[in-house]
Amino acid sequence: MPEASAEFVCQMEEVLDVYQRPFDQKRPIVCLDEARRQLVSETHLGFTDKNGVDHVDYEYKREGVVEIFMVAQPLAGQRQVVVTQSHNSIEWAKVVGRIVEEWYTDADRITLVQDNLSAHRKAALYEVFEPKRARTILQKIDFVYTPKHGSWLNVAEIELSILTRQGLTHRVASQAEFDQQVQAWVSQRNDKLAKVDWQFTAEDARIKLKRLYPSTIES
Repeated sequence: MPEASAEFVCQMEEVLDVYQRPFDQKRPIVCLDEARRQLVSETHLGFTDKNGVDHVDYEYKREGVVEIFMVAQPLAGQRQVVVTQSHNSIEWAKVVGRIVEEWYTDADRITLVQDNLSAHRKAALYEVFEPKRARTILQKIDFVYTPKHGSWLNVAEIELSILTRQGLTHRVASQAEFDQQVQAWVSQRNDKLAKVDWQFTAEDARIKLKRLYPSTIES
């Protein structure tokens, strides 16, 4: 748990204020988060006996890892997922480029909520795209960062948790199969327009998380 600090509550309240904005497709609120998942293959196939009982062998073989980039728009009930082999600033920059140029082409301005990780470097866009294109992408985004130890403030983390419970229900040995399973979940959840109704506000935080607020000079 974080310790009381002005830096933590400042960033926390900034994120909470963003979540209080009304839905505006021209100025969407988008959340981005990443997670690593292990690829595993079965060493012995399970079977169902004559009584209908499933038998599963819990032994497995590791087949490497994949990185999941979750892009979620909570008020619209839409999300996109990109599966890659690595998590670095280059892959992050590619995803940011897709947010602006592919998924939110009609937006005037995009507010992007994400963790303040070292891989989230604006300069990385200049390593992926030519300068004019990189600048155009960055000019359309307002970056808002969750505080350290405050990843729970990122709605994309909630979506990753739901993906794990609903969409990754069995072992997968290859990146291609993993991506296929993930995209099937994305399509199903998007079709339902499954939204995240965020209710926790800065006013709530000042009461329920009072211990995280620092002492002030003026009382």
